[in-house]
Amino acid sequence: MDLALIIQTIAIYAIPVLFAITVHEAAHGYAARHFGDNTAHMLGRITLNPVKHIDPVGTIAMPLMLYFATSGAFLFGYAKPVPVNFGNLRRPKRDMIWVALAGPGANLVQAIGWTVLLYVLVATGVEEVFFLKMCQAGVLVNLVMFAFNMFPLPPLDGGRILVGLLPWKQAELLSRVEPWGFFIVLALVITGVVGNLWLRPLMILTHSAIEVLLTPLRLLIL
Repeated sequence: MDLALIIQTIAIYAIPVLFAITVHEAAHGYAARHFGDNTAHMLGRITLNPVKHIDPVGTIAMPLMLYFATSGAFLFGYAKPVPVNFGNLRRPKRDMIWVALAGPGANLVQAIGWTVLLYVLVATGVEEVFFLKMCQAGVLVNLVMFAFNMFPLPPLDGGRILVGLLPWKQAELLSRVEPWGFFIVLALVITGVVGNLWLRPLMILTHSAIEVLLTPLRLLIL
């Protein structure tokens, strides 16, 4: 692979990725504290300092290895999950839905923000390719994080949302999957099931919804 291209790609994606994972994890912590659980706060995890949320293996080593091994065709990684004691929430079954939604919701807001910034740069005549590509990377990274984390299987946020929505009996059955959920999801990612049947369709739908939402702004400034 072209070393210069690799360095350029890392430089373009570095800031969007750091913001995406940091705000995502901090949002979980803020939501948990709001609904009664101070675990993340006591451990110093309610912060926008990316160092607190980076997992050396999941955030750095694994994505880089996969990038080189697959020539950029396949990437997978994760941040250090913010600890949440759902038993401390005022109404655990209901409140876990909001705590779980906070992370993907933060990514959705960031995707909108990067899209707005892209529109503004284009409208003001900025032609620097690096900044334009960074905005596009910001949209892409956050759409990926939003869609992936909404997959309805614990321990992903979508799974915890589903546990909160299901009746007690079904919720308990689904929650038992959590210890093996990461490995199940990883297998589904590698085989292409998640990407083809969930990730891409939801990303396309979400991106279309953002463009519709921002149509008045786009018509006003472009």
